[in-house]
Amino acid sequence: MKGMLRTAALTLLAIPALAAGQDDTIKIGAIATLEGAFATLGQDGIRGVKMALEAHDYEIGGKSIELITESSDASPDSAVQAARKLVENDEVDIVIGPLSGSEGIALRDYSKTQPQVTFFNGASAAQSTTLRESSENFFRFSTDGAQWMAGLGEYVYEEKGWERVAVVAEDYSFPYTQVMGFLLDYCSRGGSVAERFWVPIGNSDYSSIVYSIPQDIDAIYVALGGSDAVNFLTQYQQAGGQKPMIGGSITVDQSVLSAKGLGRDYLAGTPSAGPIADNWQNEDWRAFVERYQDTFPDGLPSPSLFAHGYYVNTLAATTALAEVDGELGDHQRYREVVSNLELDTPTGTVYLDENRQAVADIFVTEVAQNEDGSLYNKVVEVVPEVNQTLGRDRDEFMELGKPSRTNPPCN
Repeated sequence: MKGMLRTAALTLLAIPALAAGQDDTIKIGAIATLEGAFATLGQDGIRGVKMALEAHDYEIGGKSIELITESSDASPDSAVQAARKLVENDEVDIVIGPLSGSEGIALRDYSKTQPQVTFFNGASAAQSTTLRESSENFFRFSTDGAQWMAGLGEYVYEEKGWERVAVVAEDYSFPYTQVMGFLLDYCSRGGSVAERFWVPIGNSDYSSIVYSIPQDIDAIYVALGGSDAVNFLTQYQQAGGQKPMIGGSITVDQSVLSAKGLGRDYLAGTPSAGPIADNWQNEDWRAFVERYQDTFPDGLPSPSLFAHGYYVNTLAATTALAEVDGELGDHQRYREVVSNLELDTPTGTVYLDENRQAVADIFVTEVAQNEDGSLYNKVVEVVPEVNQTLGRDRDEFMELGKPSRTNPPCN
């Protein structure tokens, strides 16, 4: 009997000790695509999270930060499943992710059911995640795929003189967003689209598309990522394709440019646009690149836009945590701080609009070749403070409708 009482007493003593231990820890869950066609992208996203946390030595306000990572496969269901594990089993305080477009929409919806947790985007860039049916506890300090295209349509039409294009893109919300961002500007200047080809994520055989691309075009606009981009580019070149390419942001990202087997001469000169430019000489960007390379010698030659996106969103989470001295409470004060941040990032100042969506600078780029044959994106132009409606009146922009296979038209 005495032994039983002693055991009970020790158990009771352990409960407040355990609670105190939990109060001294902030749990952050990160979701990225660590499997499937976008696995390389997800791995670099997690590198970005770790860089932001290592800057604080995994401690803020006297509290240790515990990072728990979960994998998705780019599908909405897998992202929600990963989030449920982090929130409902691991009881994290903050979620950072996901990576892919439709995953982001699904996580936004899930966040509405978990008001005790604050969600930050990873690199997911579908427009509708924040523009429509936004969530009060989902924040995106990275720009969306349409914002990433700012300035590209004008550059391609006016400077390159390419008046007619074909589109090859993956068949889900993010590429729809990218294509919309490009076409709104390009078509308004007189550009036209011969045909649009939509393919599923993880497609390996592009032969039917390669041989169906019209010949009466000036260029191909390609919005594919990861192994999808590598497969298409390789097969197009092997088939003797010679039309110049216009790159979607992730199509000429370092996660693709560093892949083996790509035709370097073919890709050189490819125009694109996005949230980063590899050779930007800004001091903060150069320092970020050097720290990435020192921290991850086995990583990519330069941080991808996925490393950048996850880093910036984690930086926002930790900057706000430092301002509240690590005290989350019911997250109300924390979210007020987050909403009003003017965040200094490696690519300039970022702030949020009324939908908790980033307003930030965008880079128009061209693929260039180093002396060793490696490829990088060089700066052509910096477009300042691009908002989610691309400078248009919000009501008029909303009337355009959601991006889709056929929206916007190219009249």
